[in-house]
Amino acid sequence: MQAAPIKANLKFLANVDEPLVYIPSKGGGDQTEHVGNFPMREVAIHDGRHHKRVSSLDVEGFKLVRQASEVENFFDDAQVESTYHEEVKALLTEMTGAARIEIFDDTRRSTSLVRQKIKKIREAADIVHNDYTALSGIKRLRDCFADDPDEADKLLQRRFAIVNVWRSIAGPIYNHPLVLCDAATVKPEDLVSVERRAEERTGELQVALHDPGHRWYYFPEMQMDEALLFKTFDSETDGRSRFTIHSSFEDPNAPVDAPPRESIETRCLLFF
Repeated sequence: MQAAPIKANLKFLANVDEPLVYIPSKGGGDQTEHVGNFPMREVAIHDGRHHKRVSSLDVEGFKLVRQASEVENFFDDAQVESTYHEEVKALLTEMTGAARIEIFDDTRRSTSLVRQKIKKIREAADIVHNDYTALSGIKRLRDCFADDPDEADKLLQRRFAIVNVWRSIAGPIYNHPLVLCDAATVKPEDLVSVERRAEERTGELQVALHDPGHRWYYFPEMQMDEALLFKTFDSETDGRSRFTIHSSFEDPNAPVDAPPRESIETRCLLFF
């Protein structure tokens, strides 16, 4: 018997009548600031383990895969860079056929304020968004190759994408899981470009207007030997998915004593 969808609240953009700015947290107990009108809206969220057993980065924009990691401590930068990055590259090569993969960011998050302060990490994202726009995806590539602009120019001549690899790093996730919208149900006019104003750089991301036609999924009780891949940018404009809006949510079915969610998302440039 397939699980019925749950009802939960997600934070959407209400309108474009006000200035919009996204100021990300630095980590360590501060909070991301959203300048604009972002109310909560109730949506139905489907159990992807039952309702989306087969999905694709080029259609829905996301895919759950099984991959155990040999990393013993995801807060050890040396282990993440030497071991986990190689695991991520091998996984994405297998899943996408990319000819080249460059990893440019690891973001650790926790829903525990105490853990955020101790580990100097960020909170779980709580707004419906996508990490890049059509312009900022290209800018991100150029930023990554700032020391070699000729190489950036060469790479921009071929298709490239940005894919996030997201996983739990502290046991099963019972609450505040990642929730993703089927990209095939999102219209271009649902997405609004917003300035992302961080200390180290200014860029752009997308926030989303609510639409009852959106179809949302999550994968309950994600384990540490699972990884959720989702595409946040694609340079190709042939009809395949380019962006994947996502967030986290408070699961009404989570145990009262559920442990804090801790996760790592690794952002990767894929060249085809």
